[in-house]
Amino acid sequence: MDWSDLRIFLAIAREGTLGAAARKIGQTQPTMGRRLRALETALGQTLFQRTADGFVLTDEGTAVLQHAERIEEEAIALERRASGTETQLDGLLRLSSSEWFGTVMLSPVIAAFGERHPRVTVELLTDARLYSLPRREADLVFRIKRFDEPEVISRKLLHIPYALYGRKGSKAPRAGNGSGARVVTMNAEFADMPDAVWLKRTLPNAEIASRSNNRQAQAELCASGGGFAVLPRPLGDRDRRLVALDIGTTPPGRDTFVGYHRDLRRLARLRALLDIVVERLAGEVIS
Repeated sequence: MDWSDLRIFLAIAREGTLGAAARKIGQTQPTMGRRLRALETALGQTLFQRTADGFVLTDEGTAVLQHAERIEEEAIALERRASGTETQLDGLLRLSSSEWFGTVMLSPVIAAFGERHPRVTVELLTDARLYSLPRREADLVFRIKRFDEPEVISRKLLHIPYALYGRKGSKAPRAGNGSGARVVTMNAEFADMPDAVWLKRTLPNAEIASRSNNRQAQAELCASGGGFAVLPRPLGDRDRRLVALDIGTTPPGRDTFVGYHRDLRRLARLRALLDIVVERLAGEVIS
């Protein structure tokens, strides 16, 4: 096996097409295709599924990706050491989180990380889908459910309190009733979330004005007069159009967990990012 073909493999895995990968590393597209086929032949594995949208890693390709990235990391570390710039990190990191958490909590941390390590590109993926660490869909995942995959290293990052919000100047509804009130809540897929259950139990007679699985959309609906909403306090408190309401009972908060695949535990850029995440967020007191 020609080890330089791993560089071709990594470029295709990251860019998704032969053309984009060729432009990235300054090779021609036919050369890229030929060297990829040579690598697959040497390994006896099909590394990519060719689709109309581009190249998608097979299970075998995902396994090779983990080893190739470690080889790349070691090669880069050797170059840094030889050139006297061993403190410089580079490469790509993919983070996954909910939209509001990525926007409010992670964006300032990523910006601070970028100042320390400007050659590392951080890709932040925010949607309701749970990205898979074992399939390397993301390198670092933040979520409100514990990780139960045996190959994932995880820890509790912080606890986030929630509150009931209304548009500033609105009259608080009466707990245990809610008659005459309108509320914004989670959609049916997430109706069993603790805060949604609390809202239904606390304001049983309230009219459901709208539903959304997007916390930022809920906050905007609430601030625009669309109804009361339960929101994470870091999100709700930053909007001056909203006010947290004291109705004698408080919605349950949620723990946030962070996890990464155990094969990446020695990846220097991931360790550096995790260090600043823990430094900025772990144990943070949110009132």
